[in-house]
Amino acid sequence: MINLARQRARELQTKLSDEIRSRKAMRAIGIDGSERRHDVRLLEELRAVARRAEDAMGPTGSARARIRRVRGRLSDEGRFLRNWASSPLRVGAVAPSSQELCRLMAEFVEVDRPGVVVELGPGTGTVTQAMIDRGIDPSRLVLIEFSPDFCTLLAQRFPGVKIVNGNAYDLPSVMEELGDPPVASVISGLPLVSRPLPERQALLSEAIARMPCGAPFIQFSYMLSAPVKGVVGTTISSTRWVLANLPPARVWLYRAAAPLAAAA
Repeated sequence: MINLARQRARELQTKLSDEIRSRKAMRAIGIDGSERRHDVRLLEELRAVARRAEDAMGPTGSARARIRRVRGRLSDEGRFLRNWASSPLRVGAVAPSSQELCRLMAEFVEVDRPGVVVELGPGTGTVTQAMIDRGIDPSRLVLIEFSPDFCTLLAQRFPGVKIVNGNAYDLPSVMEELGDPPVASVISGLPLVSRPLPERQALLSEAIARMPCGAPFIQFSYMLSAPVKGVVGTTISSTRWVLANLPPARVWLYRAAAPLAAAA
């Protein structure tokens, strides 16, 4: 309704502008009298009223919300580009993950398990927001982020969330500083494939060792194959491709394999 009214206000302005130009042209060649000059002034006042009416009918609440989301997204992408340019191997991605990919990752967090949910490399917090939207209490979230810029942004966006400015690949030291709380799930946005395989294996092993058997280590990747292989005692599975992400990605799940039953 508001959009239609704005359109009509613009159409009225156009008609009034055309009429004003016509009457001024007639006056310029001597066809216009004093009464027509008065008409022109009235038309100009009507056009100003129509312009004010259009300005008063700004975007609706939902439109303003969409505009804020777009601005926020562009701002986040700018931060990613700056951080990626300064340290491409640490940041890995040049833009935040899509909402669809973030929601898919958040689905695998096992909310009912006791303990904290550790997020490695949260960046601007797109996955963090997806977990909160899913209903995970912010007080359960521990975010380990290397970039001070991202840490400042995360603190502003997520009050009540524990944010650690540290190296996720040194997980034992970081968790020890936190008192080694029980861990329900680990969710990662780290660019694992940018690191040597032994470092990836060590990180996954340390994370799995801190969780109950069957709890997930959740990792997204653009690669065709699993980003970490060769870790004894873990199972690996993957999801569908999220084609809406740029580039397309999928989620990989690592869990500690259940111990074999002792032979009778």
